[in-house]
Amino acid sequence: MIPAAFDYHRATSVEEAIGLLREHGDEAKLLAGGHSLLPLMKLRLAAPGLLIDIGRLQELSYIREDGDRIAIGALTRHRDVEISDVLRRHVPLLAHATSKVADPQVRHRGTIGGSIAHGDPASDVPAVCLALRARFTTVGPAGERQIEADDFFQGFLETAIAPDEVLTEISVAKAGGSGWSFQKFNRRAQDWAIVGVAAVASINMGSTPLRARAVETALVGGATAVEAATHASDGLDPPDDLNASPEYRRHLAFVLVRRALEEAGVA
Repeated sequence: MIPAAFDYHRATSVEEAIGLLREHGDEAKLLAGGHSLLPLMKLRLAAPGLLIDIGRLQELSYIREDGDRIAIGALTRHRDVEISDVLRRHVPLLAHATSKVADPQVRHRGTIGGSIAHGDPASDVPAVCLALRARFTTVGPAGERQIEADDFFQGFLETAIAPDEVLTEISVAKAGGSGWSFQKFNRRAQDWAIVGVAAVASINMGSTPLRARAVETALVGGATAVEAATHASDGLDPPDDLNASPEYRRHLAFVLVRRALEEAGVA
């Protein structure tokens, strides 16, 4: 389908983008890689009057060490996250999971910040950031603020980013040799996950990326991988769609959590 008519403006700075967001309100949307927003526009599920293109703000594309954390610019391409030596060394879960995002074309164009800001519960990167307890930095008219991952994803395609704010950075702690695993079940290699697991965070098991808190509690209590995995869907509300029923997703969650915990070193 063809999107509704819209105006286009290429921002030359974060400050300019914030000013345009404040001026145009709900009519304006940010455009980075475009792989989240443009499909919605083609289906007429989103019809912004103004697209603010921030894709060429090179100052928001970087991966660098910051003490005991790794800072990642919001406009860093998935491919750069995937092949980063810094991330492979210090946060291998994020680099590995990003290598499973869609296909090479999407990974070379899509951005980590765009995926996170979109907040799709079926997307890989938001759940991984939740598992890593990432910290997100946004900038708006009132200045800069930091939002913890546990407070960031608020509803279906809803995040804590204010309408006049721009996501600028993702910060994750260095893993320090901790065990990790990323498991994903999909019908075809490039599809969205029917269910996925990033250590103790779940993909497509509710309206937002979710921590499997019952699994965490079981592990703290000394449960084995199998015992903890039986709690994989506790308190979660998996969707019912053409790809899978809630019951099937609960079964997949058990299987994938068990595999993830065993791969991460839980007996």
